[in-house]
Amino acid sequence: MSEVMIWTIVFVVLSFGLYMYIGFAARVRDTKGFYVAGQGVPAIANGAATAADWMSAASFISMSGLISTMGFDGAVYLLGWTGGYVLLALLLAPYLRKFNKYTVPDFVGDRYYSNVARAVAAVSAVFISMTYVAGQMRGVGVVFSRFLGLDINTGVVVGMIIVAFFAVLGGMKGITWTQVAQFFVLIVAFIIPAVAISMKLTGNPIPQLGLVFSDIVPKLNQLQVDLGFKEYTQPFRSRSMIDVICITFSLMAGTAGLPHVIVRFYTVPNVRAARYSAGYALLFISLLYLTAPALAVFARYNLIQTLHNKPLTEVRQLDWVNSWEKTKLLKFDDKNADGIVELKPVAKDSEITIDNDIIVLATPEIAQLAPFVIGLVAAGALAAALSTASGLLLVVSSSVAHDIYYRLINPKASEAQQLLVGRIVIFIAVVAAGYFGINPPGFVAEVVAFAFGLAAASFFPIILLGIFDKRTNSQGAIAGMLTGMIFTAGMIIMMRSVQLLGTATPIMTDFMGISAQGVGVVGLILNLVVTLVVSRVTPPPPAHIQEMVESVRVPRGAGSASAAH
Repeated sequence: MSEVMIWTIVFVVLSFGLYMYIGFAARVRDTKGFYVAGQGVPAIANGAATAADWMSAASFISMSGLISTMGFDGAVYLLGWTGGYVLLALLLAPYLRKFNKYTVPDFVGDRYYSNVARAVAAVSAVFISMTYVAGQMRGVGVVFSRFLGLDINTGVVVGMIIVAFFAVLGGMKGITWTQVAQFFVLIVAFIIPAVAISMKLTGNPIPQLGLVFSDIVPKLNQLQVDLGFKEYTQPFRSRSMIDVICITFSLMAGTAGLPHVIVRFYTVPNVRAARYSAGYALLFISLLYLTAPALAVFARYNLIQTLHNKPLTEVRQLDWVNSWEKTKLLKFDDKNADGIVELKPVAKDSEITIDNDIIVLATPEIAQLAPFVIGLVAAGALAAALSTASGLLLVVSSSVAHDIYYRLINPKASEAQQLLVGRIVIFIAVVAAGYFGINPPGFVAEVVAFAFGLAAASFFPIILLGIFDKRTNSQGAIAGMLTGMIFTAGMIIMMRSVQLLGTATPIMTDFMGISAQGVGVVGLILNLVVTLVVSRVTPPPPAHIQEMVESVRVPRGAGSASAAH
């Protein structure tokens, strides 16, 4: 057993043991604890939990990998996700907290005085969350396959079991305190290797300063040009300007509409705490997001220097190459049989194939950092994936058990019945998430981008108009949500028909130059237009609903959440 595997096992066993202990210690026996952690979470703890909930496997594993591969164009993920969180914190979170409900479908159902609207929102929340959680399970599988010698499918199953344990027992209370621990694991695991690599390549221990005040970027630009690529920092080399803009806005609006992030603001005691927890979360998130671009540049530079134009026999003697080749996420194909492997701009001509999802995980090994650092990165990646997966599974559970079963099917259900249904739904959702983790429709960040697009097209316009336009009515909201969700889901399915439907070629490659990751913006616009038009040609909301909207705009005085009709 290698030293890397020993350290990985140590960190994984310790961190998983901590998560399971917290989940057991924070187990709950009532719906308020299960859905909103009893609304007793301090602002700073909720900020850390929100950061962990939001910084998923896509942030930890895929984002730096995408920036590393795509250069400037990969920054759409950085800009979209960060900008969206600011949008959520300033524009939506305090108002939603004032509303005093447990879930986003609760807000939609009561604000639009319609059980149909509630049902559409609940189904949308489940659909979005299951799409998102598939990316997390894929990330878990990638980590386990490399660092613990399991195949990806087995790794996904192990992750499913761990998440199910603390999510089923503790509900939101268990998940929240587990996420606080997971935040510290993932942020330490991300920053330590970034500092070590920065010191090694630039002589500066602060990655951001190493990136800006060294010659690493000009050297990387020159390397790229020498290999036939465009300069690393040149914009719009892999995506058109319209696509970059649309992906950025889709990710921003999607972040602001994500049900598993929004529900975090219901777990604090009051509106003031919601605002403070948003500020803390943004501070904690910035620790990773301001480090990711530097790590991406270092990873790209290191990768080219280590692999390109090297003898295949020499490359295969590297321990990390051997390990990653076994996962089939790193492949070599000496197409001209000259014994030398070359990285080329056109994917079909390149003799080196690297999955985006392994770049961050492999970088500490490529940089020959200490084995304990490599093991720590593995534990951090798992923490990122599991923290978000647990939050998403709770959204699925609350959408089915609270918003559909309790609010629509059995309003007289007891606390025990609601908890039982919620826990059963988590089990079913975990199994479904595992299936999609084993059979993903793309790499981690791409799958997550689809979820953000669906959230942007369905929830964001309805929540925004629900707070700021008292004339928006139930007919408009239902028509808008259905239009946005159906259009966006249909576009994604057609553009990803090879993976999802098994077609030989995609039914569509893009929509007016916009890719599957950015098409949510079109769905958002359609949702807004349909909602506003239908609302204006149908009767206005009842007077008490309009008064409620007016009161929600003043985010003061919110008390305990209510599950009452």
